[in-house]
Formats: sequence, structure tokens, C-alpha cells
Amino acid sequence: MKTRYLSGIIAIFSTIAFVVALIIINSYFKENIFLPTVIATILFFIINYLIVRYWIRREIYEKVRTIYKNIYNFKVSKIDLKQKVKSSIIGLDQVNEEVTQWMEENNKQIDNMIALEQYRKEYIGNVAHELRTPIFNIQGYVSTLLDGAMEDPNLLKKYLLRADAGIDRLIAIVQDLDTITQLELNEVQLDITTFDITQVIRDVIESFELKAKERNINVVLQHQEAVMVEADKSKIRQVLVNLIENGIKYSKDKGGEVRIKTFDMEDQYLIEVSDHGIGIGEKDINRVFERFFRTDKARSRQFGGTGLGLAIVKHIIEAHNQTINVRSKYGEGTVFGFTLKKG
Repeated sequence: MKTRYLSGIIAIFSTIAFVVALIIINSYFKENIFLPTVIATILFFIINYLIVRYWIRREIYEKVRTIYKNIYNFKVSKIDLKQKVKSSIIGLDQVNEEVTQWMEENNKQIDNMIALEQYRKEYIGNVAHELRTPIFNIQGYVSTLLDGAMEDPNLLKKYLLRADAGIDRLIAIVQDLDTITQLELNEVQLDITTFDITQVIRDVIESFELKAKERNINVVLQHQEAVMVEADKSKIRQVLVNLIENGIKYSKDKGGEVRIKTFDMEDQYLIEVSDHGIGIGEKDINRVFERFFRTDKARSRQFGGTGLGLAIVKHIIEAHNQTINVRSKYGEGTVFGFTLKKG
């Protein structure tokens, strides 16, 4: 009911009540006009109060209850609401505050949904692109062979090797997607043991010795002493492989350096992998752990990789209930750091 109608009804009822009370009381006190006027005035205020209270309960409380029902998914009963109002547990100021808070939370949820929808579209587009490239390459090589190139032994072997490389890339993408899915669904059981991560770092550095030498990149382990950590050894090795390989890929073409350091942090160790490479722009720094996100797409595909490495790294570290961070300056280099529990 609109406010003006409510005000009109209250005014009419209160006026009628006042006039009736004045007439009745005046009939008993014909000689004394002052007393009946005072009594009628008191009755007028009492009746006015009761009428206003009735309409407030009927109109305002019902609307407040409707608001609460919408906010809390119809969980507030009429009796509960009246008890809260009567006991001053809630007031109109609090209703306004809770409605404002509810609107802010819903706006945040809507913003998150919009961001997730945008991410979903980008992700599907990236998956399609990553799969399409090797598939089209394989199709091209096979079609060329079927068109007669297979009669030439040199071309036959050359195109079969290229098709095989494309198949390997497809397998790598599918395996990485499967790994991320398992990590996100907590389906990967970690085999937690105590081991020397320094030795694992040495092994990984040795595995990239030829690749680093080809690009004239120096990979340095700064601390040689044993560092005992408690984690899944194979998964942490996978983390180090991704980070060190990225360091080699994105370092400057000649004379670059990838450095691995460990820092003692009371009950944890911090392991940092730094490079003097191309760096990451400020607008991209918060997206480096997204699946298929590449800061330099041309350079990334030049050196291979599925675009899922850093996303897998993040999931592995978080599965250990640890943290990973990145800091970078465009054109100067990047540092990835992650923590592990002491062994």
C-alpha cells in the first residue's frame, strides 16, 4: 500500500475516533468542556498509536519479511521475524545494511560468473587451437604421402617422422589435460616421503644439459648442501622440470643464466628458479598459471610445450598445501618461488 493512502486512512480513522470520543464524553460532562477535551485528546493519541502500530505491522513488517525471504532463500518465518523485530534484534537500519550486503555479494557473484564465462570461452578456444595445430600438420603430411610422396623414400621417412612428432605433441597435450583434471578433482594420491631436493635439482639440471648448451644458457645451482624436504618426489621433480625448462626457453639467446636457490624459512624451505630472460609484462603476471596462457605465443610454440606446464606446477604445489608465486620485470627476467615442508 502506498504511503499517502496509509497516511490518509490513519488520519480519517483517528479524526473519527477523536470526534466520536469528544461527543460521547461531552454528553456526560455538559457543564465542563475542558475535562472531556483532555480525555478525548488522550483517547485520540492512544487510538492513533494503536492504528499506526497495526498498519506498521501489517504493511512494513510484511515487506521486511518478504525482503528477508528473498535474501535468505525463504528461511525466515513470519513468527521469527516478528520476534526479532519485537526484541530489537533487527531494525530497519539493519534491514537496509543486510540488503546492501546481499546486493554486494550478488554483484560479486555475477562478476565472478562473467569472469569464469570469459575464461571458459578462452580456454575452449585455446584447447581447440592447441589440438588443431598438430592434427592439421599430421593430416597434411599424410595427405602429401598419399598423393605420391611416399614413393620417394627420403620424403616418406621425413614426413612420417614429422607426423610422429605431431602425434607425440597430441599425446603430451592429452596427458597434461588429464593430469590437471586429476589434480583439480583431488584424484591424485601424493606419495609423501623425505628426500634431498638438492639432488633432485642436480638430476633435472643434468637432463637439460644439452638443451642449455645449444642455447648457450648456464644453469646454476647456488647451494650444494643437502636440503631435506617432505613431499612427493616425482611430483616435485615435475615442478622443477617445468620451471627450469621455462627458464631455459625464455632466457636471452646467448649468455643467459638460470639460477636455482634454496632459502631456510623456519619450518619450510623456499626454492626459487630465476632467469635473465624476456620477463613477463605487468598485465600478464596474474595469468601465468592459467591453462594454455602464453605471454609470448610465437616464442612458446617455437620451443614446443603444451602451455599447461605452469598450471600443473601450481596445482601440484597447492596439493602439498604450499604456495607458489612469481615476480618479474619485463625485459629483465622472472623468478618463480615455491615452498616445501622441511623433512
